[in-house]
Amino acid sequence: MLQGSNVLGHERPLVIRISFTTFVLGTVSLPLLGLITSVFISSVFHYEDSTGTHCQVPNYLPSISASISLSPECHIWRFCIGLHSAPRLLVAITYFRFYKTRFSSKVPENSLSCLNLAFSVSENLGLLLLTYVSSSETYFVHKEGFVLFIVSSLIYMLITCRLWKAIKKYSLSPEDARSHHWKVRILFLNVSCCVFAGFFYWKHNMYCESGSYTLFALFEYLVVFTNMAFHLTAVWDFKSREVMVISSSEDKDF
Repeated sequence: MLQGSNVLGHERPLVIRISFTTFVLGTVSLPLLGLITSVFISSVFHYEDSTGTHCQVPNYLPSISASISLSPECHIWRFCIGLHSAPRLLVAITYFRFYKTRFSSKVPENSLSCLNLAFSVSENLGLLLLTYVSSSETYFVHKEGFVLFIVSSLIYMLITCRLWKAIKKYSLSPEDARSHHWKVRILFLNVSCCVFAGFFYWKHNMYCESGSYTLFALFEYLVVFTNMAFHLTAVWDFKSREVMVISSSEDKDF
């Protein structure tokens, strides 16, 4: 919704209102679109480059790291991640303020809300690091960015589930109960996918078996998809809220 008018030569601020649901959907859609586009282009146009490994065994899916290290895939991915990083930080701050208000008199949850914000920011930084330093440029930095992203993401989701367990305990809202319900289940799926991805990555490097890296890539996709799904639960948490963008200008006499 746009609001703004000109009264007696004085220009009022332009106010743009966006529902939080639309805001969250747009934020999550950016990395989703970037990932699908990058993997698709790699699979169709750069198949050999994106699926080849040091083992020289058949592989049928490109890993995310391989896909986003090629061109134009890396530019598409970097554009989507860069564009979504600021809105994602805004969502993290919104959650932090919500928890601070909800748990103002509860010390454990109050402390956890601070940790939750810290790991949310850390997750975003890890994602930016692995995005803008590709595995073909500086592998060590890319790897550390990936580890930071995964570890921060898991801890963030664990803390979030703990906080929403406390919210559900004292809330009569079915939305709060449903949010906690799906957060816990998505966390379980994410952890399971991480374990399987790690197992097949280890198996590929140890035994160079055909298909192991393909399964690693598949579970790597699922790790990212479940991470996105977890962040998408913010749609239930802030269903009635709006994001407001205000643009103001000063009157000038000529």
